Amino acid sequence: MATYAIGDIQGCYSALRRLLDLCAFNPANDRLWFVGDLVNRGPESLQTLRFVAGLGDAATVVLGNHDLYLLMLHAGLEPRSGGDNLDDILSAPDCDELLHWLAHRPLLHVEDQYVLVHAGLLPQWTVPKAQALAEEVQAALTGKDSKKFLLRLMGSRPDSWKNSLKKWDRLRVIVNAFTRLRFCTPDGRMVMRAKGPPDTAPIGTLPWFALPNRASRTHTIICGHWSALGFYREEGLIALDSGYVWGGALTALRIEDGEAFEVTPA
Repeated sequence: MATYAIGDIQGCYSALRRLLDLCAFNPANDRLWFVGDLVNRGPESLQTLRFVAGLGDAATVVLGNHDLYLLMLHAGLEPRSGGDNLDDILSAPDCDELLHWLAHRPLLHVEDQYVLVHAGLLPQWTVPKAQALAEEVQAALTGKDSKKFLLRLMGSRPDSWKNSLKKWDRLRVIVNAFTRLRFCTPDGRMVMRAKGPPDTAPIGTLPWFALPNRASRTHTIICGHWSALGFYREEGLIALDSGYVWGGALTALRIEDGEAFEVTPA
């Protein structure tokens, strides 16, 4: 049995199938860990969502910002961001079923010494703390006030964590950290406008994973989201968004031996 962690697919279903062929993925024995952003930007979001949902227990998925945006649209978010191409899902006969499945995916998956998350963790969060916060969001996503929650997710404020935060502000900070984080200050203030490579960090910030006081260094974090970082490995970190949708690659990493696989646009 092998476990393959896979970077941001973003609706590029054909590329995913080529990558799985390259890995010789066997759904009867192997497992896939998806770092989120299954949908949007690429041309085959509906096919991607149907395929991954259909994998059942062979697939572990954490939510990315584009996945949450899809759920927000389904809840009635207006206005829409320019350039999204999610109408195929929203108009599909199995839309409600697919999005029910998507809403029940976690923001964080912890297994052995690995943490699967879309973007990152704030420096003061231990892994157990992050698990507890992810469970708060999961309860909001699947609870009776899920629509209210989804329609209050937009925005980058507050930009830092405090244990005293309440309700929507609290949930928004948690979601933004798990799904949008790239750069932050040593005390955990997130700077969302910066999207370039690590050497373009705004003054006073570092890539979230480079902060020396980060409490989650007890585990290896597997993430995506940051296409300008690309496929990157260091002790305690595996970053897998190699930017296929921007002309880069779609990357998978076999957890058991660290072998990487990638496909590029044909």
